[in-house]
Amino acid sequence: MSEWIYADHAATTRVSDRALEAMMPFLREEYANPSAVYAPGRRVRRALDRARETVAAAFGAQPGEIYFTGGGTESDNWVIRAAAELQGGEKKRLITSAVEHHAILRTFETMRRRGYEAKVLGVDRNGRISLEALRAAAGKDAALVSVMTANNEVGTVMPVAEIGAAAHDSGAVFHTDAVQAAGHIPIDVDRMGIDMMSFSGHKFGGPKGVGGLFVRKGLPIPPGLFGGGQERGLRSGTENVAGIVGMAAALEESCRNMRENAEKASRLRDRLIRGVLRIPGTRLTGDPENRLPGHASFLFDGVEGEALVLLLDQNGICASSGSACSAGALEPSHVLLAMGFSAEEARGSLRLTLGPDNTDAEIDALLEKLPNIIVRLRSGA
Repeated sequence: MSEWIYADHAATTRVSDRALEAMMPFLREEYANPSAVYAPGRRVRRALDRARETVAAAFGAQPGEIYFTGGGTESDNWVIRAAAELQGGEKKRLITSAVEHHAILRTFETMRRRGYEAKVLGVDRNGRISLEALRAAAGKDAALVSVMTANNEVGTVMPVAEIGAAAHDSGAVFHTDAVQAAGHIPIDVDRMGIDMMSFSGHKFGGPKGVGGLFVRKGLPIPPGLFGGGQERGLRSGTENVAGIVGMAAALEESCRNMRENAEKASRLRDRLIRGVLRIPGTRLTGDPENRLPGHASFLFDGVEGEALVLLLDQNGICASSGSACSAGALEPSHVLLAMGFSAEEARGSLRLTLGPDNTDAEIDALLEKLPNIIVRLRSGA
């Protein structure tokens, strides 16, 4: 067991050895601009094309449907802002869920100020939306439905194929934020009825600062960035070749080992959940069955989540109280509030997310230390 127990894989992951190995040549030797016409540039372009093919194959897509971006946030923003042109500018209704990442929700707020009818659907106690509520809200004039594949704070996996079917029944385009799910659970864009999908490399062993957007062939999505015309004119800017190649290698490796990794992560997760729930005044959050393999999230009565994370840190455990993107914020989680928990309850949240490198010994250590920390916080010591 290492000095630190890293239990925050939903926030980010270690760059895998395979990804780093794939990246290194493009940081030193093969550094030419992929838009250059000379031989070194052409070699880099071929590597970029191979990476696109690898990413597309992981999702059952075509290479021409994959666009590389700076990460999940950029991809999410691009999709929502593009809604004006997805349906020829005629439809103004946009629909999402109340438990989305802020990259979606805050962009929805912007679109609302621009005159769009931006509907945010509630969720049940497990963090899932109602298909009936979705159909009622969409009607026949929705332009876009955007619902995440899996939630970053509580690990709930949404019924994506059913949501996609409901969106298409209304005539809407369906986008899903798969940042937490890609590389961890199977995703097939055709089988699941996905029209557009965001993903991010650093969630599955790739580097930070690189991600992508799947856009189904034929959708009239406008450019996300203007400039030199890279990414077939839709996302300009010199490509982060090393990052893209590393992300593709990490995704290929994650998909190849997905069953083995998921079985291990689920076993450790279930051990962790059983042990933590023995602590009095503890509740599991998120769907108990439909959840990401390595994701465990809890509420502790009479405990402040931020203080809990700090004490875990002092005991050599890396964890999170809700979303990493809002770490340090004192406001209760919008996800937990949407699930029906009070602000006081939501402030006692803890997220423990496991990866392929976690061990049984680390779970043992976590279950040994956490109860004592909870007792200490409740006693005010």
